[in-house]
Amino acid sequence: MFKLTEHGTTVKTELLAGLTTFLTMVYIVVVNPLILQDAGVPFEQVFTATIIAAVVGTLWMGLFANYPIAIAPGMGMNAYFAYSVVGSHGGITYETAFSAVFISGLLFVILSLTPLRQKLIEAIPENLKHGISAGIGLFIAFIGLRLTGIIASDANNLVKLGDLHSPSALLALFGLAITLVLLVRRVNGALFIGMIVTGLVAFFTGQLSFENGFIEAPSLPEGLLAANPITAFGDVIQYSLYAVVFSFLMVTIFDTTGTMIGVAQQAGLMKGNTMPRARQALLADSVATSVGAMVGTSPTSAYIESSTGVAAGGRTGLTSVTVAVLFILAAFFGPLVASVSGISAITAPSLIIVGCLMMGNVAKINWNELDEAFPAFLIILSMPLTSSIATGIALGFVSYPLVKIACGRYKDVHPLLYIFAVLFFYQLAFLPH
Repeated sequence: MFKLTEHGTTVKTELLAGLTTFLTMVYIVVVNPLILQDAGVPFEQVFTATIIAAVVGTLWMGLFANYPIAIAPGMGMNAYFAYSVVGSHGGITYETAFSAVFISGLLFVILSLTPLRQKLIEAIPENLKHGISAGIGLFIAFIGLRLTGIIASDANNLVKLGDLHSPSALLALFGLAITLVLLVRRVNGALFIGMIVTGLVAFFTGQLSFENGFIEAPSLPEGLLAANPITAFGDVIQYSLYAVVFSFLMVTIFDTTGTMIGVAQQAGLMKGNTMPRARQALLADSVATSVGAMVGTSPTSAYIESSTGVAAGGRTGLTSVTVAVLFILAAFFGPLVASVSGISAITAPSLIIVGCLMMGNVAKINWNELDEAFPAFLIILSMPLTSSIATGIALGFVSYPLVKIACGRYKDVHPLLYIFAVLFFYQLAFLPH
């Protein structure tokens, strides 16, 4: 079924590759509920929803696309959902925000079945794509620093260095140091192992306790949060969430496509410049986003951590199926995860380091041409400073056509980009932020 011989791999290699990928990305079952909890979503709901979305997307990727690529709720999009969407767009609730995620997932499914997806990807300049990834990296790293008190608020200068002698800051700095050592030593599962070591220190210093035990059957206390497309579309119209839907859709499409191509190239699965079974692979992410929104999590994405499994020899969908099975087993350790996620210093190092890895996209920006560099710079700068991914994207998309027109290179801008610029300008000028 997985054509193991054709891909030069074995069952043992694929299973080990799946375990490697799982260990490098399992931090999401801790970090995602922690972030969405700030939006008011119950921890148990997000924990179970995170696993459901990851299992659906990763199984689809393994069984239908036969790629060693794992899917789970994306870092950055969860922060955007919790800190930029909920409560900021006319005081909307998380249930309404999940309607926007649900609609973006359905639109992604439709786009994945049509040539329009490819045209949309081609319309966005490479430098803006790199700027978006780098900006999200800065934003989530800032969240990690803020949650642990390493960065604190300041009446005169907005932010300042926090109290580094506080237990939370000391534990976070310790966790960051341990995780960085593991990463530079190229230890598989470095993020996960770093969280375990930091958790043990938190336990022995009295910061972490397990009052509710370790094992419990998974549950969805809120049930289905978005299931009717008509009702969800009505919520989007009522609260003018068009920019939110567009932001979810756009970032998910570009992030997923870039990750899939990168991992496929690493595994030697690309055929020239084309990716075989690309439609099935993109459907894995879009279906997972829709299912995830129904049960209560932010949009999914292909995980760059899949590259660790490929490095361990993974070449087929059997790697992905292994990851999905391990996520199912993880679903029964909710109380353990809840206790760990309650201590932000345990999870913050992962946020900071993932932010650093995403910042690598800065090197790909063409800094020698100001008309290309400045819009990307504006995106990177404004995302953490405005605490809004959508605002960063909007400013970049409005400024890009303007500087191109100013230097007489307006023909370099795709017609779709002019449409996006007008829509984003209207959103910035006339809609609530």
